[in-house]
Amino acid sequence: MSASYEKDVLLWSEEQARLLRTGQFGRLDIEHLADEIEDVGRSEERELASRMAVLLARLLKWRFRPEMRTPRWRKTINHQRQRVELILKATPSLKTAMSDADWQKGAWLDAIGQAEQETGLDEAVFPETCPWEMRATLDAAFWPD
Repeated sequence: MSASYEKDVLLWSEEQARLLRTGQFGRLDIEHLADEIEDVGRSEERELASRMAVLLARLLKWRFRPEMRTPRWRKTINHQRQRVELILKATPSLKTAMSDADWQKGAWLDAIGQAEQETGLDEAVFPETCPWEMRATLDAAFWPD
């Protein structure tokens, strides 16, 4: 009996993996497999966007709360830069996502939300769109002042 994608995705995925490994290609749930493969790519894009939002939020804090700058903030920013670079190294095709206007807008909106919560500043203080090139924010020499 076949596992149902809708009823138990974990059992379904285990069955699909077994069918693939044993060469039983005619029994595969092609439509759902294709959906799951696409979801893997979207998941990687979401992870990159999440990391970039954290980095951008920290850079906003750096820019708009200079009186609170500490070595710890600098370390956190550099840590996020390194994490993003590792993601891009592992999945180089994600560099194209960073050029997508909608992707950038989403990361920026998330960054503003985080910065607003963490600084207590109103979101109206922050630029409506990201004033920095995404790739530039990854440069260790970049510090918005």
